Amino acid sequence: MSIQLGKDAPDFEAQTTEGPVSFHDWLGDSWAVLFSHPKDFTPVCTTELGYMAKIKPEFDRRGVKIIGLSVDPLDRHEGWAKDIEETQGAAPNYPIISDADFNVSKLYGMLPAATSGDPLERTPADNQTVRNVFVIGPDKKVKLILVYPMTTGRNFDEVLRVIDSLQLTAKHKVATPVNWQQGENVIIAGSVTNDEAKELFGEWDEPKPYIRVVPQPQ
Repeated sequence: MSIQLGKDAPDFEAQTTEGPVSFHDWLGDSWAVLFSHPKDFTPVCTTELGYMAKIKPEFDRRGVKIIGLSVDPLDRHEGWAKDIEETQGAAPNYPIISDADFNVSKLYGMLPAATSGDPLERTPADNQTVRNVFVIGPDKKVKLILVYPMTTGRNFDEVLRVIDSLQLTAKHKVATPVNWQQGENVIIAGSVTNDEAKELFGEWDEPKPYIRVVPQPQ
């Protein structure tokens, strides 16, 4: 199954470290980040899970729920959490899905539909494509997809930056330019006519007719 931006995030039921989850019910009216891992007790993923725990208050402040996933049985997640706390200084403080039946990984296009068997017999390399970050909006639509190789740790500060942009542009008719950070100037959306822009924004800088720059709306 191919997951595309703007399409519905597939619903599912799964066991997690915080009990059973029905994904769309768990989402409610919130934004969410789902980030996946090929296997427990993998080094790069260990650093990522610990860092995410440390910066969870930043996601909370933005009204964003966090949920992890790993292709291993639930009892291994519990042992891994202890290692994460010991080595990274913080244990996961968000649910982690046990995707031992590969259901979620297949629903989200991270593993082939034919994948089956005992997850404990699979190596991290067998599941190397389970390295995605999905940002999902309150409308249950997929807003962002990032895919990382196993050898490169994810940048969750960048995920926060993108969420700031997504939440801003969901409320206002603007887009954010390259390397934009919260509080910086934005670009009036191309779908907005000049007459509409005058009503919404007043004046703007226009280095080119298709680039209309204004302060970030509050």
